[in-house]
Amino acid sequence: MQYFYSVGSRRTLELKIKRSTFICTMDPVENLNQAKGFISDVSKAHKTATHNCWAYIVGETGDISHSSDAGEPAGTAGLPMLNAMQQFDITCTAAVVTRYFGGVKLGIRGLIDAYSNCVKQCIEQKKLVKHVKTLCWQIEVPYGFNDTLVHLLQTFKGRIRHSDYTDKVTHLFEAEVVDSDAVKTLLSEYAGAGKLSYSLKE
Repeated sequence: MQYFYSVGSRRTLELKIKRSTFICTMDPVENLNQAKGFISDVSKAHKTATHNCWAYIVGETGDISHSSDAGEPAGTAGLPMLNAMQQFDITCTAAVVTRYFGGVKLGIRGLIDAYSNCVKQCIEQKKLVKHVKTLCWQIEVPYGFNDTLVHLLQTFKGRIRHSDYTDKVTHLFEAEVVDSDAVKTLLSEYAGAGKLSYSLKE
């Protein structure tokens, strides 16, 4: 299974390159509207800057992305920023690189390197947050089979989120989607043998 990541909170990084100042600001976003709002806020905060170039990736599997050169030569800012983010399997994240021009032109290659490296170094400052898609099952089991069940569930990439102990034991078991078929097979087998009952929670 491929995992996706995001920044857990806002982070910034400043680079000085041939007298120009590059400031990368990144923030977690859940959707297009949040991404656009973040880009607008950063651009307003740096309204005197020469450029506020941006890129964002959203969607559960990073399937929605967009970028802008914001006045820099085509393909020298937004796309390099986006490519840098994609190298880290990032989603649900927006980035703005603000440039204050210092009087020395960097050329096409220099701009591409500046914008991509600014994003890359900003990402590498702190650990990213891992996004994992999961499913949750409610499992009811008699006390006599509970220890065996708990041991069996430990073989999967998951966790028991909550347990209730009444006349029987009820567990809420959350597992990564990568293990969902195996979990269902296991539970179906023991449900068929009368050892437990289960249902998939929405």
